[in-house]
Amino acid sequence: MLDRNLRNTKQIAATFRTLAPTGMLLSDYDGPEVTLVECATDDALDVADDQVDTLIDEGWRERDIVLLTTGQRHPEHVTQFERDQVRYWSSFWDDDTVFYGHVLGFKGLERRCVVLAVNDSPDRDRARERLYVGLSRATERLVVVGDPDVIRQTGGDSVLRQLQG
Repeated sequence: MLDRNLRNTKQIAATFRTLAPTGMLLSDYDGPEVTLVECATDDALDVADDQVDTLIDEGWRERDIVLLTTGQRHPEHVTQFERDQVRYWSSFWDDDTVFYGHVLGFKGLERRCVVLAVNDSPDRDRARERLYVGLSRATERLVVVGDPDVIRQTGGDSVLRQLQG
């Protein structure tokens, strides 16, 4: 177990600090503020798609972006995975592709930019773990899309306060 965050900017690490299994020192690596885009849980996938487009418009490369879900998988994830599982996972390394995944399949992985669609209910099995993993995968830019009440119920008041700035 590491006691110092080495993956994320201090702004990103601060969002999930209270969810970490052990106390953790924040990194010294500074970055942009985390963005919370509020929407209904049922709208999270569509709004997350829009946020991917926004990141690309800001100049982020597609290969630097992943859209992760905490609940139902994104339709693009389902299509790619069902078509060819080997090709799906190898596309993680493609230069011209946004990667789509589920947080529980993305443990141990990272991306410069993560759009996290919180499209799950707080009472679902492992909901807190799902939120923790989703918040901790971005190294530089994190955009969280979802219902603030669901985020609060899942991660607690401190997580929501950090996301709301």
